[in-house]
Amino acid sequence: MAPETTDLVLTDAQRQVADAIGQMLARESDSAAVRRVAFEGDGFDRALWRQLAEQGALGLHLPEAHGGLGLGITELVLVAEALGRRLACVPWLETLAVAGTALLIGDDEAAFSRWVPAIAAGEQVLTMDVGLVDGATVGAHRREEGGWRLEGRLPAVPAGMAAERLLLPASSIDGLLLLAVDLGAAGVWRRRLPTHDATRPLAELVLDGVVVADADCVCRGAAAERVAAYTPQVASVVLAAEQVGVAQQCLDLSVAHLQQRVQFGRPLAGFQALKHRCAQMMVSIELARSAVLGAARDLDAGCDARRLLEHAAMARTVADDAARFCTHEAIQLHGGVGFTWEYDPQLYFKRAQAARCWFGMPPRWRAHHAALLLDEAAA
Repeated sequence: MAPETTDLVLTDAQRQVADAIGQMLARESDSAAVRRVAFEGDGFDRALWRQLAEQGALGLHLPEAHGGLGLGITELVLVAEALGRRLACVPWLETLAVAGTALLIGDDEAAFSRWVPAIAAGEQVLTMDVGLVDGATVGAHRREEGGWRLEGRLPAVPAGMAAERLLLPASSIDGLLLLAVDLGAAGVWRRRLPTHDATRPLAELVLDGVVVADADCVCRGAAAERVAAYTPQVASVVLAAEQVGVAQQCLDLSVAHLQQRVQFGRPLAGFQALKHRCAQMMVSIELARSAVLGAARDLDAGCDARRLLEHAAMARTVADDAARFCTHEAIQLHGGVGFTWEYDPQLYFKRAQAARCWFGMPPRWRAHHAALLLDEAAA
């Protein structure tokens, strides 16, 4: 039997989405803007956030009936790659790719009506715990007056300072709940953490008797279990696309530097050994991009749970390899200035390293993929 194949050719409409967002980010999120927001501000470029909302980038795969664009995961990964290339200081991944995907998987019309219009308009920033640090424990206790009282701590939550709401899977006597916690409520304590990657701020959250009303329960039971199981897998494919963008920008920066830098009377780009290193970077990027696009295509086609896990594991590991390899090579190809503050490769290196921790480290995803392959071989 011939192996299954996936068409990776983009449509004209998909290319237009990628080009429009890419061009806007090239103007509005250049190196100077990223450094200003990350190191002089709070890590959240609100002007860029508003522009993303105006271009529809905050509602890409959300239901059209509720203010989204109703597009697919393919468009989502194209925008993620563009954002990764520019290290855009916005909580897009947290709000749309993670929390927005959780809402979709929860599949509750009331939740769509309440949250999707605000997300798509850029009026609401949401986040979720993505497993960066072990030790996140939150319990929900039923109150006689209705609703739940939350107790617990989340050591490192992305966009924890910028977000208005935290989508939180919490264990209770009624089973698993997905709660939309108001981060401005009494009993919420949050602190910005010093981070390796300043372009993506983290915060420690402590919930000390925080009261969540029944109306803020997004879903429960089997629906909440689906959210907890599948959101990390779908979001990991989008994160992998961002890592592809990081790798691609490192290749572009390296080629530009080699073309400008002259040694022994000619540009460094003319030396064959350096050409080979750039070619290896390109190969790793294209391999990762193909894995991400293949995963997105299958997700849009409605693949089953096993196939979803296989795609997420492959995309995460291959894209992580590409990002780590290309950021390392970019530093080396820039020579003695590659790791200095004034040059950008060090920023991309830090992003690649920090992103590895989302939803578990790559060795865990490799183990998932290996187990699936062994099961398939034994069948």
